[in-house]
Amino acid sequence: MALVVIAGVLVAPQARADEVAYLINVTVRPGYHFANADDALGYGRGICDKIAHDRPYGLLISDLKADFATADDYQASYLITQAANELCPSMIWQLRRSAADHQPPTS
Repeated sequence: MALVVIAGVLVAPQARADEVAYLINVTVRPGYHFANADDALGYGRGICDKIAHDRPYGLLISDLKADFATADDYQASYLITQAANELCPSMIWQLRRSAADHQPPTS
């Protein structure tokens, strides 16, 4: 019995995408103006694709700020974070490495 418990502790749970959580988090927050759920999911998956292709964090921020016509770094960062956490959690460390040296512009 103890062997089964130890084996269960050593195996980390798999990170899974949670589209519903992503949709709730990005559609109730003002500022994104997605036409519908499919549009929001498509945009989030596009962020995941950019992370997978090693797009630097600063450029991800710039992309979102341009796409949503905002100067708000937090708004851009929030959407990137939601996409990574909920749609492509296996890429969170890749995103964190890219963002490690990012410095937001000073006002």
